[in-house]
Amino acid sequence: MRLYIVLLGPPGAGKGTQAERLSKARGIAHVSSGDIFRENIKNQTELGTQVKDILDRGDLVLDDLTIAMIRDRLKRADCEMGAVLDGFPRNPAQADALEVMLAEFDGQVDVVPYIQVPRDELISRLSGRWTCRAEGHIFHATFNPPQVEGVCDHDGSELYQREDDKRETVERRISVYLEQTAPLIDYYRGKGKLVEIDGNQAIDAVTSDLLAAMPEQGD
Repeated sequence: MRLYIVLLGPPGAGKGTQAERLSKARGIAHVSSGDIFRENIKNQTELGTQVKDILDRGDLVLDDLTIAMIRDRLKRADCEMGAVLDGFPRNPAQADALEVMLAEFDGQVDVVPYIQVPRDELISRLSGRWTCRAEGHIFHATFNPPQVEGVCDHDGSELYQREDDKRETVERRISVYLEQTAPLIDYYRGKGKLVEIDGNQAIDAVTSDLLAAMPEQGD
């Protein structure tokens, strides 16, 4: 039996880290809409140019575009046993499309963990992030500062702040999430699949709570 997990939570809630941990623990793929977008941006595809402009404004990528990319990703061999979906769906319309899509693979959304973190903590986490230009190593002004300000510890390259990590953009991203994505909470709660997780605790504790909420493959 395939296992499909939809991991919900606002920007800065730690979905990426937790999705990777769930992926390894359950032997299923980690499917991140953000990774798909960044791959296109890095390769400077026509799609990547469109996506970059949208993300730099702090907006969300159009549904049709996102759905098409997710469908292609779920067809890959590493998704044969299922996937942890990180960043998709974003709204009830995408959730409806996902149900149709997974039915084609003889699957369904099995559980929807919702990682909750207070707004002020989210802003602090995101607006303090700095990235190295060479390899993309991540630092944080408060939680993981570099030894030398503005310089990557690993390769000595310059640290810069991505547009979507600047405070103004961060605040907009959170507002957009709450406005457009929060209805998914009611959507999946109504289907009996939502599990609320306290994201304002240690990373290992969040992982433990998530694993405890997972159904066994075959249930």
